[in-house]
Amino acid sequence: MYLPKSFEESDAAAKQAFIRQHPLATLITMGDEGPCADHIPMLTAANDASGLRLQGHVARANPIWQRIDERSEILAIFQDPGRYITPSWYATKSESQRVVPTWNYIAVHAYGAATTIKDPVWLRNFLERLTDQHESMRPLPWALSDAPDDYVTTQLAAIVGIEIRVSRLVGKWKMSQNRMQKDIDSVIAGLEETGQPCAQRMADEMRRRRYRKPTA
Repeated sequence: MYLPKSFEESDAAAKQAFIRQHPLATLITMGDEGPCADHIPMLTAANDASGLRLQGHVARANPIWQRIDERSEILAIFQDPGRYITPSWYATKSESQRVVPTWNYIAVHAYGAATTIKDPVWLRNFLERLTDQHESMRPLPWALSDAPDDYVTTQLAAIVGIEIRVSRLVGKWKMSQNRMQKDIDSVIAGLEETGQPCAQRMADEMRRRRYRKPTA
């Protein structure tokens, strides 16, 4: 990933928090025909002596798990939808017209070796945690235990777990940091004027970062 210093995020906690907030990963592996991409929700496992781990699962019919080799590195990509930035928002547009459109976004790339897991106890525990994370905000959350036990057992036999031991975590927060402060402020105003919730979230993130300087 092309990563100018002004867009780089070095805070590990911020990158892990982003993964938890945007858990759908694009998982890149190598197959016989070249790179392959699969999209799976993943959980972060608590940091311990073995470091950060990412955990997910796929259908046993999905050939991705057969391509995973513990000796090779795979890549999991997490990102938000981002926002188109029109040059019309730049305060400096009227001064020179030397402006072009761009796209602001956040992306975190996690690299590491992976293993596959078929143990039904591990898989059940993982699915309970995954379900609890996404159901917890509902007034009547669904739980894995709500389904008949024999049905859950059958479903567990049809999936394979994946765990990535993260060796490198790269974060990119492209928030117009390469523009003048008055352009950043005018883009924030432009995003807010759209009245769209996703644009407001981008504006809030730009506001938090507009005076931050890249670290050496």
